[in-house]
Amino acid sequence: MSKSKLIIAIDGPVGSGKSTVARRVADLLGYVYLDSGAMYRAVAWKALRAHVPLDSEDALTALAGTTRIDLLSSDGSFRVLVDGTDVTRQIRSPEVAQAASKIAVIAGVRTVLVAEQRRAAKSGGVVMEGRDIGTVVFPDAELKIFLDASVEVRAERRRLEHEQKGESMELSEVLEEVRQRDRRDRERKVSPLVRAHDSVYVDNTAMSAEETARLIVFIAHQREIGARAEAQQN
Repeated sequence: MSKSKLIIAIDGPVGSGKSTVARRVADLLGYVYLDSGAMYRAVAWKALRAHVPLDSEDALTALAGTTRIDLLSSDGSFRVLVDGTDVTRQIRSPEVAQAASKIAVIAGVRTVLVAEQRRAAKSGGVVMEGRDIGTVVFPDAELKIFLDASVEVRAERRRLEHEQKGESMELSEVLEEVRQRDRRDRERKVSPLVRAHDSVYVDNTAMSAEETARLIVFIAHQREIGARAEAQQN
């Protein structure tokens, strides 16, 4: 391995705790957390500002290609810049979130942003989560994790997330929502959720986010040791 730090790809279904765990892993290792969702939201924010139709795939792909997105993290804070403007707050609005969900399925936009993600990670020392990170974005990542949990536990986590936002939902309702999301993620034509053949399967049904993150950090340290030993032999 030529890089001193790893690329860590974390994939998994909704409610598996990917974002929380990935952020914590990055923090524990002193790595950069690459938020792919924030990148799609950034393009969506710019599209809305520029009044680019959300059904125009060519125009949105062109927009993505001319947009500079910087993800900055320091002292526990995370900022998103679009063409030099801090839009960290603006991209979290419901309007931007809805637009981002439409933009994220456009193949041309994904191609542009995947190239950006690879550029940002070329020196290693990054953690990224999603549904196609280990299979499409970083197929050569030194450590791939497939994070999972029982559908009931994932639904309860989602229910708590809704509750924290002031949205009261019955567990049965959220359970059906999660099952539908699972089907969409696995059956969608563009970058479906698939476990990479060389990923480490981590079931965190009975684990906290902190326990999960520390397990992944342990695995990462083992990979680093193994890589150094291999380099010495060669």
